[in-house]
Amino acid sequence: MPWQECHKMDERLRFVARRLDGEKMAVLCREFEISRKTGYKIFNRYKDCGVEGLTDRSRRPYRHARQLPFQIEKAIIQLKQEHPSWGAPKLRERLRRKHSEVQCPAISTVHAILDRHGLVKRRRRRVYKAEGTLLSRPSSPNDLWCADYKGEFMLADKRYCYPLTISDFASRYLISCEALANTQALYAFTVFERAFKDFGLPRAIRTDNGSPFASANSLFGLTRLSVWWLRLGIDLERIKPGHPQQNGRHERMHLTLKQEATKPASKNFLQQQARFDQFITTFNQERPHEALNMRYPAELYTPSPRPYSGLPELQYPFHDRTITVTRCGRICMGPLKINLSQAFAGQRVGVKQVEEKIWLVSFMRYDLGFFDHETCRIESAENPFAAKLLPMSPV
Repeated sequence: MPWQECHKMDERLRFVARRLDGEKMAVLCREFEISRKTGYKIFNRYKDCGVEGLTDRSRRPYRHARQLPFQIEKAIIQLKQEHPSWGAPKLRERLRRKHSEVQCPAISTVHAILDRHGLVKRRRRRVYKAEGTLLSRPSSPNDLWCADYKGEFMLADKRYCYPLTISDFASRYLISCEALANTQALYAFTVFERAFKDFGLPRAIRTDNGSPFASANSLFGLTRLSVWWLRLGIDLERIKPGHPQQNGRHERMHLTLKQEATKPASKNFLQQQARFDQFITTFNQERPHEALNMRYPAELYTPSPRPYSGLPELQYPFHDRTITVTRCGRICMGPLKINLSQAFAGQRVGVKQVEEKIWLVSFMRYDLGFFDHETCRIESAENPFAAKLLPMSPV
């Protein structure tokens, strides 16, 4: 025999019917497993409203303590329709002067009202598109380093190896070749920090637009790794997407590395790293290079005169405020919370007011973007790292 469905409305009707037949309230409440207070409430609703009183009522409160009077909301909508180009600050000020006897709502409340009635135009955010930067051709060691991940390959123990390589552009000196388990920034930080301690700091580093060197979802494609390089005074160079020939010297070294140190692959990471270390010694000190007139890279390379000594303190004397970006990538300025980028987490940025309710955010000597009090969204400035045509350029 199937279970019989029980509906609240049917149960209330049965309760009321038996009560009207003269049964005692206490006995009915005990049988229906409700309190006597609930029983009297159901019966009194039936006496006041009939059968409709037994239906469920809305639990919405009759009024909200901080709800804006509808007259003020209507006035705000009317002002917006009269002045479509005005934002929340101007509308609030106009409302305050027009109705001085009324307590005006906050700017955020005015903006919320406009948004609720579909009167806020949302501007599309600029989407970063990798285009590459200006590329230099230095002739001195440490003016430019090149970095990249050689294509992953599987070791004999079925784990993938991602070699991170760093070389000097002018001398072709192979600075580092580390066998890593993935391309996460945490491991790349360790490799570059060791290289900076051993060889000093370069003037610039050239990479592609892949992780962890760049990010398609970040402001100007910056990542924590590239922001760290900027803090150290290292300029960024990025090749155009799909143009590996712009990092041709480094890619040619990858071909030699593949031929001499990865075929066949070693059994595990320790053995593979030992082969990479041997390859570095051979490549730098024993292998003649035709592009170097058959000289060794070690004969041309010298360590950088710029030592690695940690991060310098950031100061913004020409800005109104200096704010530390939170771990989640936000700028907190009083009640305002502006999403910047997690790439700047823990970094200090400068904030300067350039117009009424409009602020400029800067990092070091780079202007990142603008935000206002209404949207609290960063509108990116002109990309300071993009390739630019110089005057009288033949291109």
